[in-house]
Amino acid sequence: MTTAQDTLTLAPELQTLHTAAQAEGLTYAGGVPPVLAWRLVQANQAVLVDVRSSEERKFVGHVPGSLHVAWATGTALVRNPRFVRELEAKLAKDGGKDAAVLLLCRSGKRSVLAAEAAAAAGFAHVFNVLEGFEGEIDAQLHRGGSDGWRFHGLPWVQD
Repeated sequence: MTTAQDTLTLAPELQTLHTAAQAEGLTYAGGVPPVLAWRLVQANQAVLVDVRSSEERKFVGHVPGSLHVAWATGTALVRNPRFVRELEAKLAKDGGKDAAVLLLCRSGKRSVLAAEAAAAAGFAHVFNVLEGFEGEIDAQLHRGGSDGWRFHGLPWVQD
Protein backbone atom coordinates (compact mmCIF):
# COMPACT_ATOMS: atom_id res chain seq x y z
CA MET A 1 0.00 0.00 0.00
CA THR A 2 2.88 2.39 0.51
CA THR A 3 4.94 1.02 -2.35
CA ALA A 4 5.83 3.34 -5.18
CA GLN A 5 3.60 3.31 -8.20
CA ASP A 6 4.95 1.54 -11.24
CA THR A 7 4.11 4.54 -13.39
CA LEU A 8 2.89 8.04 -12.71
CA THR A 9 0.12 7.74 -15.28
CA LEU A 10 -3.37 7.62 -13.83
CA ALA A 11 -5.39 4.44 -13.85
CA PRO A 12 -8.21 4.71 -16.42
CA GLU A 13 -10.84 4.83 -13.66
CA LEU A 14 -9.07 7.74 -11.99
CA GLN A 15 -8.67 9.54 -15.30
CA THR A 16 -12.43 9.25 -15.88
CA LEU A 17 -13.17 10.58 -12.38
CA HIS A 18 -10.65 13.40 -12.85
CA THR A 19 -12.26 14.44 -16.13
CA ALA A 20 -15.69 14.48 -14.44
CA ALA A 21 -14.30 16.54 -11.55
CA GLN A 22 -12.86 19.09 -13.97
CA ALA A 23 -16.24 19.36 -15.70
CA GLU A 24 -17.84 19.99 -12.28
CA GLY A 25 -15.28 22.70 -11.54
CA LEU A 26 -13.70 20.90 -8.58
CA THR A 27 -10.28 22.20 -7.56
CA TYR A 28 -9.01 18.69 -6.78
CA ALA A 29 -8.98 15.53 -8.91
CA GLY A 30 -12.36 14.13 -7.82
CA GLY A 31 -14.12 11.59 -5.63
CA VAL A 32 -13.49 7.84 -5.60
CA PRO A 33 -15.95 5.25 -4.22
CA PRO A 34 -14.45 3.16 -1.39
CA VAL A 35 -14.48 -0.19 -3.21
CA LEU A 36 -12.68 1.30 -6.22
CA ALA A 37 -10.22 3.05 -3.89
CA TRP A 38 -9.26 -0.26 -2.29
CA ARG A 39 -8.92 -1.96 -5.68
CA LEU A 40 -6.58 0.81 -6.89
CA VAL A 41 -4.48 0.64 -3.73
CA GLN A 42 -4.19 -3.15 -4.03
CA ALA A 43 -3.05 -2.76 -7.65
CA ASN A 44 -0.43 -0.14 -6.60
CA GLN A 45 -2.18 2.42 -8.78
CA ALA A 46 -2.81 4.82 -5.90
CA VAL A 47 -1.64 5.58 -2.36
CA LEU A 48 -4.19 5.74 0.46
CA VAL A 49 -3.66 8.49 3.04
CA ASP A 50 -5.82 8.64 6.15
CA VAL A 51 -6.33 12.31 7.13
CA ARG A 52 -8.22 11.61 10.36
CA SER A 53 -6.74 12.39 13.77
CA SER A 54 -4.52 9.89 15.57
CA GLU A 55 -7.30 9.46 18.13
CA GLU A 56 -9.81 8.48 15.44
CA ARG A 57 -7.43 5.96 13.95
CA LYS A 58 -6.68 4.43 17.35
CA PHE A 59 -10.21 4.21 18.72
CA VAL A 60 -12.30 3.75 15.55
CA GLY A 61 -9.84 1.83 13.37
CA HIS A 62 -7.80 2.34 10.23
CA VAL A 63 -6.94 0.72 6.92
CA PRO A 64 -3.87 -1.54 7.17
CA GLY A 65 -0.91 -0.14 5.25
CA SER A 66 -2.43 3.31 4.80
CA LEU A 67 -0.27 6.35 5.35
CA HIS A 68 -1.35 8.86 7.99
CA VAL A 69 -1.21 12.64 7.76
CA ALA A 70 -3.75 14.34 10.02
CA TRP A 71 -5.73 17.20 8.48
CA ALA A 72 -6.73 18.22 12.01
CA THR A 73 -5.43 17.06 15.38
CA GLY A 74 -6.73 16.30 18.84
CA THR A 75 -10.27 15.85 20.01
CA ALA A 76 -11.03 19.49 19.11
CA LEU A 77 -9.83 18.79 15.53
CA VAL A 78 -7.53 21.79 15.33
CA ARG A 79 -6.33 22.31 11.74
CA ASN A 80 -2.82 20.94 11.17
CA PRO A 81 -0.82 23.85 9.67
CA ARG A 82 1.87 21.42 8.48
CA PHE A 83 -0.53 19.17 6.55
CA VAL A 84 0.82 19.89 3.05
CA ARG A 85 4.48 19.59 4.11
CA GLU A 86 3.80 16.35 5.97
CA LEU A 87 1.87 14.95 3.01
CA GLU A 88 4.71 15.79 0.64
CA ALA A 89 7.26 14.13 2.95
CA LYS A 90 5.15 10.96 3.33
CA LEU A 91 4.69 10.68 -0.44
CA ALA A 92 8.31 11.37 -1.39
CA LYS A 93 9.04 7.74 -2.32
CA ASP A 94 5.63 7.20 -3.95
CA GLY A 95 5.84 9.87 -6.64
CA GLY A 96 5.54 13.01 -4.53
CA LYS A 97 3.17 15.61 -5.89
CA ASP A 98 2.60 13.52 -9.04
CA ALA A 99 1.36 10.42 -7.19
CA ALA A 100 -2.25 9.30 -7.39
CA VAL A 101 -3.34 10.02 -3.82
CA LEU A 102 -6.61 8.93 -2.20
CA LEU A 103 -7.50 10.85 0.97
CA LEU A 104 -9.75 9.19 3.55
CA CYS A 105 -11.48 10.79 6.55
CA ARG A 106 -14.51 9.87 8.68
CA SER A 107 -17.30 10.79 6.26
CA GLY A 108 -15.64 12.32 3.20
CA LYS A 109 -15.88 15.95 4.27
CA ARG A 110 -12.49 16.73 5.84
CA SER A 111 -10.80 14.79 3.06
CA VAL A 112 -12.37 17.21 0.55
CA LEU A 113 -10.81 20.14 2.43
CA ALA A 114 -7.50 18.27 2.55
CA ALA A 115 -7.72 17.48 -1.18
CA GLU A 116 -8.40 21.13 -1.99
CA ALA A 117 -5.39 22.23 0.07
CA ALA A 118 -3.14 19.59 -1.49
CA ALA A 119 -4.26 20.50 -5.01
CA ALA A 120 -3.62 24.19 -4.29
CA ALA A 121 -0.10 23.20 -3.18
CA GLY A 122 0.58 21.46 -6.50
CA PHE A 123 -0.49 17.86 -5.94
CA ALA A 124 -1.72 16.90 -9.41
CA HIS A 125 -3.78 13.78 -8.69
CA VAL A 126 -5.30 14.05 -5.24
CA PHE A 127 -8.72 12.43 -4.78
CA ASN A 128 -11.27 12.25 -1.97
CA VAL A 129 -12.50 8.80 -0.92
CA LEU A 130 -16.27 9.21 -0.96
CA GLU A 131 -18.28 8.18 2.11
CA GLY A 132 -15.17 8.17 4.33
CA PHE A 133 -14.18 5.48 6.80
CA GLU A 134 -17.36 5.50 8.90
CA GLY A 135 -19.90 7.02 6.53
CA GLU A 136 -22.65 9.56 7.04
CA ILE A 137 -24.61 9.90 10.23
CA ASP A 138 -28.14 8.47 10.04
CA ALA A 139 -31.47 9.46 11.63
CA GLN A 140 -30.53 7.54 14.79
CA LEU A 141 -27.25 9.51 14.96
CA HIS A 142 -25.17 6.44 14.09
CA ARG A 143 -22.53 6.04 11.41
CA GLY A 144 -21.76 3.06 9.22
CA GLY A 145 -25.26 1.76 8.61
CA SER A 146 -25.53 2.68 4.96
CA ASP A 147 -22.15 3.75 3.61
CA GLY A 148 -18.46 4.17 4.37
CA TRP A 149 -15.31 2.05 4.12
CA ARG A 150 -16.30 -0.31 6.92
CA PHE A 151 -19.89 -0.65 5.66
CA HIS A 152 -18.54 -2.00 2.35
CA GLY A 153 -16.61 -4.71 4.20
CA LEU A 154 -13.20 -3.38 3.17
CA PRO A 155 -10.12 -4.21 5.27
CA TRP A 156 -9.59 -2.35 8.52
CA VAL A 157 -8.01 -2.96 11.90
CA GLN A 158 -8.37 -1.47 15.35
CA ASP A 159 -5.64 -0.89 17.94
